[in-house]
Formats: sequence, C-alpha cells, structure tokens
Amino acid sequence: MNKQKNKGDAAEREAAKLLAEATGLPVRRKLGAGRTNAAGGDTGDLEGIPKTVIQIASYSNPNVPCLKKPREVELQRKNAKARFAASLIRWPRIQGPDKWRVVLTIPQFAKLLMAALKK
Repeated sequence: MNKQKNKGDAAEREAAKLLAEATGLPVRRKLGAGRTNAAGGDTGDLEGIPKTVIQIASYSNPNVPCLKKPREVELQRKNAKARFAASLIRWPRIQGPDKWRVVLTIPQFAKLLMAALKK
C-alpha cells in the first residue's frame, strides 16, 4: 500500500473513533471508503451518523481541504441521498482531539441548525 493511502485510512479510523466517543453512535470507517457506489458516486468516508455523510481530510496544509472538502462532501451527500454533510479536517502540528475541525458551508450549517431548532 502507498504511504498516502495508509495516512488517509488512519485518519478515517481516528475520526470515526472520536465521533463515536463524542456521540455514542456506532461511527465507523466505511469499507471501501472513497470508492464510488453502484450509481457511480462517492458517498463519504464514515457511516453510523443517521442521514449524514462525513468526509475526512488530513493534509499538511489544512487550508486546501477547508476550501475543497465542503464542496466535495455536498456532492457525496447528494449521491447518498442523505440530509446532512460535514467535512472533518485534521490540523497538523496539534495534538489530541482538538486537532480535528468540522468544516461546513453556510447552507450545510443552516440545514443542520434548522433541523436542531425544530426539535
């Protein structure tokens, strides 16, 4: 396996563990994460959060995925026919769970917020 794939796989497992601990939900890395589904579209990296697609990114320069991943995860949300989408970005040179940030576009955040306010 190549070094970048191993790094990405490890980041996905780490993020899944942190989300599972934080939410109590059975969050896990999807088998074949990043691969296209039967309809030909990627549907995210993690599963276990209802109606939600999660995309993971771990780059040496986090500015790149902060701009790019929220747009990509929106396409994945549509592919999965999910209601919500979020990107988790691992920040380099920060230790512990604080190295992760959830990045959303304004429409993604608004959809999540409005759903929370309806409860």
